[in-house]
Amino acid sequence: MARNRGPRFKLCRRLGLNVVGHPKAMDRATKGTSRADKKLSDYGIRLLEKQRLRAYYEVLERQFESYVNASFKKGEVTGYNLLIKLESRLDNMVYRMGFATSIRGARQMVNHGHFLVNGKKINIPSYQLMPGDEVVLREKSRKSANFLDAIEVNNFKTLPYIEKDMENFRGVYLRKPQREELPIQINEQLIVEFYSK
Repeated sequence: MARNRGPRFKLCRRLGLNVVGHPKAMDRATKGTSRADKKLSDYGIRLLEKQRLRAYYEVLERQFESYVNASFKKGEVTGYNLLIKLESRLDNMVYRMGFATSIRGARQMVNHGHFLVNGKKINIPSYQLMPGDEVVLREKSRKSANFLDAIEVNNFKTLPYIEKDMENFRGVYLRKPQREELPIQINEQLIVEFYSK
């Protein structure tokens, strides 16, 4: 499976945005380290926004393009639809529910088969959750220090579209989030414009 293995904090500094959610990611950022600090063309501005969104969800280019193509449907708001597709990935939901401290960690946990979705073992990080789906940490994995540490750190972080029950190691994807509820700083319209040319 292909994945990004480069330095995460360096990526954040280059993009000019904390896309990994780590409190120290931007500590060494100075004026001039970000692509956004330079004068960019219209194309460059849209490209940078696309790269930021890809980095938020740690999705590679080809997979990202397939999400974009699936989002171009008649009668739907393309940018919002793209964000929902990315947000409802299993690895992202495992991260948002607090079972992991990063999307990279969540992806590895899903790959290793630590989670059940509606009672079935799913080990595909890109699996699309639907509203109402329940994600549960498998019984065998509940004593792992990695999970216990992550749950302790993330127990107080809550999102209105996710129900967390950390005592029973479970979370529920309640509904599709509203745009303003998504914890990302992205102008999705620029990404739609980038792919509309």
